[in-house]
Parts: sequence; structure tokens; C-alpha cells
Amino acid sequence: MDLSGKVAVVTGAGRGLGRAYAEALAAAGAAVIVNDVDAEAAAQVVAGITGKGGRAREVVAPVGSAKAAEQLVETAVSEFGRLDVMVTNAGILRDKVLWKMSDDDFDAVIDVHLRGTFTCARAAAVKMREQGEGGRLILISSPAGQRGNFGQTNYAAAKAGIVAMARTWAMELARANVTVNAVVPVAATEMTKTIPAFAPVIEGSERTGEPFPAWLRKDEGMGTVEDVAGLIVFLASDASAGITGQAIGIGGDRLALWSHPAEKAVAFADGGWTADAIAGSWQAGVGAEPETYGIPAPKAPADSGQGA
Repeated sequence: MDLSGKVAVVTGAGRGLGRAYAEALAAAGAAVIVNDVDAEAAAQVVAGITGKGGRAREVVAPVGSAKAAEQLVETAVSEFGRLDVMVTNAGILRDKVLWKMSDDDFDAVIDVHLRGTFTCARAAAVKMREQGEGGRLILISSPAGQRGNFGQTNYAAAKAGIVAMARTWAMELARANVTVNAVVPVAATEMTKTIPAFAPVIEGSERTGEPFPAWLRKDEGMGTVEDVAGLIVFLASDASAGITGQAIGIGGDRLALWSHPAEKAVAFADGGWTADAIAGSWQAGVGAEPETYGIPAPKAPADSGQGA
């Protein structure tokens, strides 16, 4: 996969998934703007890329504001001449159950994830339309945004909104040949280490150097951050030109296409529905097979030696 001549911005690229995305894009030939709030982390990523003959520059700024987004785009153009790919990865967590979540907890996560995706994508879209040669917006979502997750009101709402924006922008930017897709990654990061079912396996792998077991890589779709990066490179490439408006999951050995929300069951009543009529028909009608919600708890096989 050759990205020579392309220029990409990756937000939140100082560590974890963002770093893997930036390094993979650079390895494929793209010049990369490495964004993070941690100056030292961003500089290390840039040094690693340039040390291997790649091209990269860091921009230290918290995403969210229009000013930060415009700075990222302007740096890409001033340093490398253009912008072809925007990967909106930056994010933070402020996990609490609903009744304990403060306004600040909610606003901080929404500002970085949702507003940050909006402002960065908007700035990129303006430049890509001006260039007139198309482009790629790659928005990072999460399984929490697809199914909900306990203690993550702010995060789940932001990640669900990101997928909705991808569908909307895919329509709006189609004539400009700018594709827009949401990526739903699952990987071993500092965050997933806190999940009890995953922690022993991840820590054991880090300690021994052994690869993750097959049940984790296949059944749970959980792997390394590098396992996710191939999808980012593909979506940044010319090979993905016909793919837009999609939510694509990846992790471990699993690649998946998430469905869009759709009506599952429909019923009609002449003259409309009263509350009593809905109550009388619900269980045998549209409510006969209610949807599940929440991310299913991972369970290791009985013979794996790991608890559920």
C-alpha cells in the first residue's frame, strides 16, 4: 500500500492507537502531522518516524477548538504542501455513572471527542474542497458508541455522534470526492487494561512476550494497536475510493462492518396508536424481540486458564 505524496494529520498520536496510526501511515509513505497534548510523546513519535526515513512534524495542541483544528491543517500545508487525510483519534475519559457525572465530566469528553472531531473534520473538508482532489476523513469511534457502556454516558454519546457525523458528511462531501468513514477499533491499550477480563491476558502477554490467545483475537476481536493500523492505511489509500459512510470494526483477527440503525419491526393501526393499543400489542408485536444493549462481557474459554 503506497501513500507516497499524501499528507495526513493524526490527532492524539502521542501514544496507543494514535501512535500506531501515525507510524503505519508514515511507513506506507505519507507525511504525517503528529498531534498530541504531550509535547514529549509527540516529539518521540516524530523522531521515530524521521529516524526511519519518514517525514513528520509535531503539533502540540488540545483538539476541540476551531483554532487548534486550523493550526493542524495549516501546518500540514505549510510543511508538506497539502492535506489528504485527517484521522480524528484524540480523546479522553471521565467515566462515572449518570448520577455521579458532573457537567465538567460530560463537557470535557464531548469537547475533545465530538467537538474535536467536528472542528478537525470541518477544517480538513474546507482545505480538501479547495484543493479539488478529494481526500479522506477517518473518524475514530468505539463499540461503546454502537452499543452503550456502563459508566460512559459522555464517551458513548460522543462516539455514537461520530458515526452519525460520518454518515452525514459522506453525503455532503461526495461531490468533492472526499470519503468519510468511522473506525470502531478494539485493542490492548492503557484503557482496556482496566477491564478485569482482559487485564490478566494483556499483562501476561506484556510480561512474557507471548501473543494473545486465539479466543481473545478472534472471539473478542482484541489484539494490539498495530492490528488496527492496517485499516487506517487502507482507508487513507486510493484503494478505498469507493468506500464512504461506513462504520468498520477491527481488532485482533477480526474485521467487521457495523450495520446502520434500521427499523427492526413495524406494525400499523388504522387511525393511529393509543397508549392502550400499544400496551395490548407490544409483547406480541413490535416488542416481541427487543434489542440487546451494552458491550457483552468477554468470556475466556473454560480451558484457557483465564476467568470470565
